[in-house]
Amino acid sequence: MPLRVEETFAARLAAGGRQTGMWVCSGSPLVAEICAGSGLDWLLIDAEHSPNGIESLLAQLQAVHGYPVTAVVRPPIGDAVLLKQYLDLGAQNLLIPMVDTPEQASELVRAVRYPPLGIRGVGSALARASRWNRIEGYLENAAESVTLLVQIETATAVENVEAIAAVDGVDGLFIGPADLAASMGHLGQQEHPDVIAAVEHCIRMVKAAGKPVGVNAFAEATARRYIDAGVDFILVGADVALLARGSEALAAKFISAADDGARASY
Repeated sequence: MPLRVEETFAARLAAGGRQTGMWVCSGSPLVAEICAGSGLDWLLIDAEHSPNGIESLLAQLQAVHGYPVTAVVRPPIGDAVLLKQYLDLGAQNLLIPMVDTPEQASELVRAVRYPPLGIRGVGSALARASRWNRIEGYLENAAESVTLLVQIETATAVENVEAIAAVDGVDGLFIGPADLAASMGHLGQQEHPDVIAAVEHCIRMVKAAGKPVGVNAFAEATARRYIDAGVDFILVGADVALLARGSEALAAKFISAADDGARASY
């Protein structure tokens, strides 16, 4: 019986309405499944700063499959060979870190598309992405089944944001204030006025280009500021941060000597 390609993140964004999600950084399929049933719209399964390889990513994609949530996967780097592997194991929605120029963005578009539009290697008969060739017309329509998001994380990227947003095949841009703050000389200061101004500038430029724009913001006041600025998708927490802060709160409640100093979740 022929199977269908699942709805992409780009399709959900195009349908309108803000998409609110969280990071999954634990590398655990069980934790990923718990988060998938939370009621959030999307999960970012991270492999840049988290202990995730191909096998654990596959297990997490399988664990969240069937829940009403969209899985987006972030590789550690926008390498064409690595992206080919991610796509073949069934990651439809990719967020690529540290994209500074439109030239980089254009190469990423080529990496996620089959020839003649790109350079993605052909192995659909071996791949979960096509359900081992059970999805009719997968090769011909594969480009429509992939969402490519690129991450704006440096002062250089901010300067080039309009040109990056104009690249055909880039489905959306996501702003990372933590690395952006570091790039601007304000390490650990996501609330610095210059960082906030840069984020809001990017939001305006991307929306003017007609592309969806997202941001990372764990502090509620910051998240609401960027929601009011018009972001289309946002990450507001992480599995590991929730566990860290929750376990600290438990210790503080029952152990008088526990350190009750507040810590940043991101």
